[in-house]
Amino acid sequence: MAAVHPITRQISSSVQSKQASHDICLSELKNYFIIDRHGDKKSFSSLFEHNKAVIVFVRHFLCYTCKEYVEDLGKIPQHVLQDSNVRLVVIGQSSHSHIQDFCSLTGFPHEIYVDPERQIYKRLGLRRGETYMETPSVSPHVKSNMVSGSLKSVWRAMTSPVFDFQGDPQQQGGALIVGPGPDVHFAHFDMNRLDHMPINWLLQLAGLPALDFSDSPEIIDI
Repeated sequence: MAAVHPITRQISSSVQSKQASHDICLSELKNYFIIDRHGDKKSFSSLFEHNKAVIVFVRHFLCYTCKEYVEDLGKIPQHVLQDSNVRLVVIGQSSHSHIQDFCSLTGFPHEIYVDPERQIYKRLGLRRGETYMETPSVSPHVKSNMVSGSLKSVWRAMTSPVFDFQGDPQQQGGALIVGPGPDVHFAHFDMNRLDHMPINWLLQLAGLPALDFSDSPEIIDI
């Protein structure tokens, strides 16, 4: 497996290409709900009502690129978030019964919920289907190539207690930085499975320190 190098570049004008001009009115989502690992509902707006939140929508829980991206999200120390009163939330679109296994697989210790009917995905306008540009998207957080990653995904599907895709395989994800309240500070909608927002860009846009995403992550000054 190739070494994963620290992401050390500053936010620059290039990040603006990630911020599409999405018209997002979160106040219209006040009656939308997400579901936790126990099957309990909570309002989507409660995630950012009193604090800033970094909300990452993933494609589906069997997606190898999502798995490896969430593994790196899980390396963000809880105290870094607490010190700045920022919540880090992952939202998937499977049944809630898959949440615990996905957390165990990725080591993700923060908040995770599902939107199994994709109501929030659809209302936000997150893409369905993949679009590739002339210059391929490259995620600094994905370590597997497409062949090995896809084989791992198929194996996980076959060995799962319930053989399903754990979400719509055509659905793409995205990231929001919102709150407190319905203010949207940043939005990025993935165009394809590799078009994740680099995590250090998200951290810096949320006012958090950058991290070295090696096996022993440390805060870095850049």
